[in-house]
Amino acid sequence: MINKKKVINDPVWGFINIPTDLVFEVIQHPYFQRLRRIRQLGLTEMVYPGATHTRFHHALGAMHLMTEALKSIQSKGHEISAEEFEGAQLAILLHDIGHGPLSHALEYSLLANIKHEALSAFIMESLNKEFSGKLQLAIDIFNNTYHRPFFHQLVSSQLDMDRMDYLSRDCFFTGVSEGTIGADRLIKMLDVYNEELVVEEKGIYSIENFLTARRLMYWQVYLHKTTLSAENMIISIVKRARHLIKHNQLNYRPPNLSDFLSAEINFNELLENDALLTSFLKLDDMDLWFAIKQWSNETDPTISLICKMLLNRKLFSVYIQPTQIDASTFEQYKNKLLNDFAIPASELDYFLIRGTISNAAYLSEDTQIKVKMKNKEILDVAIASDLPNIQALSKIVTKHYICCPKNVSL
Repeated sequence: MINKKKVINDPVWGFINIPTDLVFEVIQHPYFQRLRRIRQLGLTEMVYPGATHTRFHHALGAMHLMTEALKSIQSKGHEISAEEFEGAQLAILLHDIGHGPLSHALEYSLLANIKHEALSAFIMESLNKEFSGKLQLAIDIFNNTYHRPFFHQLVSSQLDMDRMDYLSRDCFFTGVSEGTIGADRLIKMLDVYNEELVVEEKGIYSIENFLTARRLMYWQVYLHKTTLSAENMIISIVKRARHLIKHNQLNYRPPNLSDFLSAEINFNELLENDALLTSFLKLDDMDLWFAIKQWSNETDPTISLICKMLLNRKLFSVYIQPTQIDASTFEQYKNKLLNDFAIPASELDYFLIRGTISNAAYLSEDTQIKVKMKNKEILDVAIASDLPNIQALSKIVTKHYICCPKNVSL
C-alpha cells in the first residue's frame, strides 16, 4: 500500500498536506506532473532571475490556501461536507491544467483564441472519465454550476485562492516585496452570506492592501517591459516558424509542437482530435526552448537571429507611452529599422511590434468583492471603504508600446 497522505515542504506556505487519496492520485497523473515543466511566470526570469517557479508549485499552494479558507469558513458555523471540501480542493488544484508552454506568453499563438480556462475545463472532463466520475463535483464548482456559488468564488473571483497564491508566490520568487498581501489575515476575514463569499468589515484594509499589491505586481512584474520584450520575441519566433513550415523551409520540426505550427487550430478541432489533444498535453517549456536552440542554426536568417538574441538575452527594446502610437511615429521606426539593420521590408513585422497593455486592480462591474458590514449590510468594497484608494484602483490604466531591436530609438 502506498502512503498517499504525503506532506510537501513549500517555500512559501511551509508544510502542505495532501488531504485525500484521490487528490494524491490526481497529482500523480501525467497531465498534472506536466505542470512541473511549465514556468509560472513564463519569461519573467529574464528580468527577475529567481522567477523559475512552476505551475505545479502554484497549484499546490492554491490548494493549500483553499484548505485554510474552507476551515476558516467552517469555523464560523457554515456546514461544508467532506465531499465539498475535496471537490473545492480538486477544482483549485486543476484550475491551470490547460496551460501551454511558457504559460500566458503563447496562449493565443499556438492555439487560435483558446483561453487556458476553457482547455482546463475540457481536460478536467477527460480526467473525470479516467477517475470514474469522482471529479464531477470539482468540475461543477470550477464551472460555477454548483448550487453553492461561494465554492466557485474561492476558485475564480477577484479575491480567490488562485490570486492569493500567485501574488504571494510571485512576490517571493521575484523578490518584489511590494507584492506582499497578507493572505493569512485575508483568509481569516472570509465568510459566507446567502451562499456568496463575503469579507468581514474589519478586513477592508487587508483588501485594499491586496488590490494595491496586485496593481503594483502587474506594473513591476507581469507587465515589466523586459518581460514584454521577451514575450514579443518568442511570439515572432513562433510566427516565423509557422511561416517557414507552411513554405516547407524549416529544417527542424519539433515533435508535438509542429502539429500546432502547421495549422491554426481552433477549440473544436482540438477537442475532436484525440491525437492533437495528446500532442498538446505533452508540450511544456522544454519543447519550446529545445526548438529555439535548434532554430538558432536554421538557414533562414530571421528565425536564426531572433532565436540567438533570445538565447543570449539580447532583447528588443520596449518604448512605452500613455497615448496611442500614431502612424507617422510608427513609419519613422520602420524607416530607421530598414536603414540601420539589414532587414527585408517583407520581414519587418517580426522585428517591429506595437501593442497595448492595461492594468486594473479591481473591476466592480465584474465579480464584486462583497463586504459584510457590522450591521449585516452587504456592500461592494469600493462603496464600503472610506478610502478613496479603492475607487482609484478600479480605474483601468492603458499604455501603448513599440518593441524593436535596440538602438532604434527616435
